[in-house]
Amino acid sequence: MNHVKEYLDRLSDSTPEAVQSVRETITSLTDEQLSKFTFKDHVVGLLLGQVQSGKTGQMFGVMSAAADAGFELFLVLTSGMTALQQQTFERAMESIDTFNVCDENDDVRFYSKKLRQPTVVVLKKNASVLKKWKNHLASSGYCTGRPIFIIDDEADATSLNTKVNNPELDKSTINAHLEDIKNLCSSSFYLQVTATPQPILLQTLDSGWKPSFIHYFSPGKAYLGGSFFYSKPKPFTNVYTADDELSELIETDSTPEGLKEASETFLVTYAHLFISGSKVCNFLIHPSSRIDDHSVLASKTKKHIDYLTKNISLPEVVERLSTVYEKLKESKPDIVDFNKILKFIEDDSKIKYVTMNSGKESEASPNIEKGANVVVGGNSLGRGVTFKGLQTVYYCRSSKNPQADTFWQHSRMFGYDRDPLLMRIFMPRALFNLFAEINSSNEVLYEQIEQGKLDKLQLMFPPGLRPTRPNVVDKGRLNVLVGGINYFPPNPDQDNAYTLDGILSDYDSDKQVHSINFAHAIEILSEFEDDQINNWSVSSFVSALRSLSSEKGFADKVTLIVRRNRDIGMSTGTMLSPDDRRLGKSIDDMPVITLYRIVGGEQKGWNGNPFWMPNLKLPRDKVFYTSSD
Repeated sequence: MNHVKEYLDRLSDSTPEAVQSVRETITSLTDEQLSKFTFKDHVVGLLLGQVQSGKTGQMFGVMSAAADAGFELFLVLTSGMTALQQQTFERAMESIDTFNVCDENDDVRFYSKKLRQPTVVVLKKNASVLKKWKNHLASSGYCTGRPIFIIDDEADATSLNTKVNNPELDKSTINAHLEDIKNLCSSSFYLQVTATPQPILLQTLDSGWKPSFIHYFSPGKAYLGGSFFYSKPKPFTNVYTADDELSELIETDSTPEGLKEASETFLVTYAHLFISGSKVCNFLIHPSSRIDDHSVLASKTKKHIDYLTKNISLPEVVERLSTVYEKLKESKPDIVDFNKILKFIEDDSKIKYVTMNSGKESEASPNIEKGANVVVGGNSLGRGVTFKGLQTVYYCRSSKNPQADTFWQHSRMFGYDRDPLLMRIFMPRALFNLFAEINSSNEVLYEQIEQGKLDKLQLMFPPGLRPTRPNVVDKGRLNVLVGGINYFPPNPDQDNAYTLDGILSDYDSDKQVHSINFAHAIEILSEFEDDQINNWSVSSFVSALRSLSSEKGFADKVTLIVRRNRDIGMSTGTMLSPDDRRLGKSIDDMPVITLYRIVGGEQKGWNGNPFWMPNLKLPRDKVFYTSSD
């Protein structure tokens, strides 16, 4: 049985545009990983894609390749929502019909088939479900002498150990169950899948969850993602709302202009699409995580839309709808005639209002694949929830301590089945800037991965934006480099003069500054050594420079300051002279490397030989994160 061929044939019938990308992923992972799997080791890898870019189709392709490589036992892990687990199970039934696909309640089917064909069980990451299937796997005997292939969808969400900073405690329950399941077999291939890999990339090697390889698959041509919505300058899709709209929404009886305009934009967009033959148009409102806020916004939105539809002939209503119509026409010149839109709104508009709240299983995944729907919610609007035909988004959620992975998962407007020219995102300027910064950081990460720069991958964000939640990252092993701060080694290497004297011979000490490129800066810094005992990691600075060199639009310039014959004592607690400190501080838009050739006299506490000491400063508006192994 050629499982890959069978799967790709089915995929070409349902989603032909995805076939080429899935085939490339299969070829890459087969050649570089599956063909080299020893059936003795426990391998952890990462399949990285963008939000709503087709990860499920990629997962099934990799599973088919693994079945062709000899794997017989598979698990697919989904988030903890039953609706999403069922969605994945049903897609597996439709897509990989050469497998024996079992639901999490299909233990009889699991046992009875006896692995006569590759068997996959689709489970949600719930403690009781995982414990039950850990026991089934142990009692079945199927793990004896066999490897297990595990695909962990949204692996960054609930799989990692949330007690990593409390070593006296056991591992978190789900993490412990997953570890036990891996170890039931003599070998395993554990493929983490996500669009927000920040917490995974910050795992340490000894945690057991740091990926040994990363495969990034690019989205298809019709995909609308971060570069479409959050590039700078601001694209036509984004409309700024007032900074204080959330307060007005929640604390007063009035409906602010931003929400009114978003509602009117949705109404005109919905009318155009349905006149043109579409069957679905969705409007997403994401105000906060507070459930009480959701009903308030749903009520205000419904009240305003009802007013518009019931008073369509009033001059005020016509004027408001005409205003948003003209704005849409700027990007969509062939939009349906305005009078036809007014008539449709008057005669045919039927809109459903849905609130989606965590904990309400019945409302966790409502039927919004048809019709015109206004969806209001908070945390449940994140991972795994797919919004077909999402055209209008109103987003005003804020956070005192924003996390990049959480906010990025809220990007439900990403996807394929949208009319790009009618997309509109309403949010405050500060939130747009936040998402633009996350997008820029993600693009740097994707480029580094595609170029094979996996050694010491570094996450780069602006100050005030955390990469992820702190309870899944070992704080004692987390390296954080803050732009604008001077760093120098507390116990410098004192044997580097011979090599660096040659490299730096052309740089005059009397010249204020020199300009060099990133490649030469990395060459210079590579001559210095890490000092893990004193938490000095020059390799982290090298990784930071590589991250900056991958950022679009960032100049390939590093300021180099070279000084010789510096007679500094070992315990002075500072390195830079007042003049050099002021000079370095005045340059805040690029990296600054200051190199002092220290005399190194024994009377000053050194070894008696001259050496070079570095002081390193990164651009002021950047913070870099990596974990040490």
